[in-house]
Amino acid sequence: MAFELILPKLGFSMNEGTLSEWCVEDGGAVTEGDILFLLESDKSTTEVEAPTSGTLKILKAAGEDYQVGTILGLIE
Repeated sequence: MAFELILPKLGFSMNEGTLSEWCVEDGGAVTEGDILFLLESDKSTTEVEAPTSGTLKILKAAGEDYQVGTILGLIE
């Protein structure tokens, strides 16, 4: 079963964020705790870690703004 990677809410007033960079290529192997992507909000840039191990499937492109809760990718 695939694990959905959603854009997290980093602050009380955060409604969207910028997926600035994927740190793993599409189809790449990830281990729990690896840095998956960089997320920019109004106040900071955050490294988001893999919650589980598997193969990354990227669904959303870097450099774009997305709403909190958007599915950015899957770990299968």
